[in-house]
Amino acid sequence: MTAAAVLAELGNLLASGGVEVVDCTGVLGPETPLIKLPPELAKDTPPVRIHRISEYDKDGPFWAWNWLELGEHSGTHFDAPHHWITGKDYSDGYTDTLPVQKVVAPVNVLDFSAECRADPDFLLTVDHIKAWEARHGAIGAGEWVVLRSDWDARAHDEALFLNADATGPHTPGPTAEAIEYLIGKGIVGWGSQCIGTDAGQAGGMTPPFPAHNLLHKHNRYGLASLANLDKLPSKGAILIAAPLKIKNGTGSPIRALALVARG
Repeated sequence: MTAAAVLAELGNLLASGGVEVVDCTGVLGPETPLIKLPPELAKDTPPVRIHRISEYDKDGPFWAWNWLELGEHSGTHFDAPHHWITGKDYSDGYTDTLPVQKVVAPVNVLDFSAECRADPDFLLTVDHIKAWEARHGAIGAGEWVVLRSDWDARAHDEALFLNADATGPHTPGPTAEAIEYLIGKGIVGWGSQCIGTDAGQAGGMTPPFPAHNLLHKHNRYGLASLANLDKLPSKGAILIAAPLKIKNGTGSPIRALALVARG
């Protein structure tokens, strides 16, 4: 079958519902949970604000529109390599220069939601990934890998979502060795349902924040605050995770969409 025929069949399946589009995005607004960094370490992203310009009134009689205040890394978002110091030298490491061919790719959904419910500090290891591959098949080059923790069920409450105490946030994520293993497999990027791509306690790992450090060092991408991964199969879906084309952008809120075969 030719590529043109494959695309034509995909169009037919989308129209008929044979392929479902699953929204893997959280709502972006004033209540969207945002990361809270230690004051001595960094300045935080301000809350999302939506300002009305007009809504069929004296400021615009026939139209409604708003203007926004938001950070690049707010809500369900994309981390470009330039987001981290290890990726600062890539000329294609910004949201306006990255090769968009890469951001539409097969997705591997690693379901460790039960482990994450039992232990908010759950860390995904190489052994976990290899065991998953033994059941579902090898992770391939140019593919997305995402951790299903079902953490999006907490997104209605920022405190519950961040899950922090005096020792910092307690959220699941990968070990440095797990990220190194996935980079060695040639993945395009890694995604999480938590506030960031790293575990909550990742600041104390070696290297600190290994998902950020290692992914962007190797010109790979990160996805955070994903939603509805429970609606995706372990393998077989296509994830579309395209950032806005922001000039010299280090990241961007996205509408993450997955194409899933039904029936």
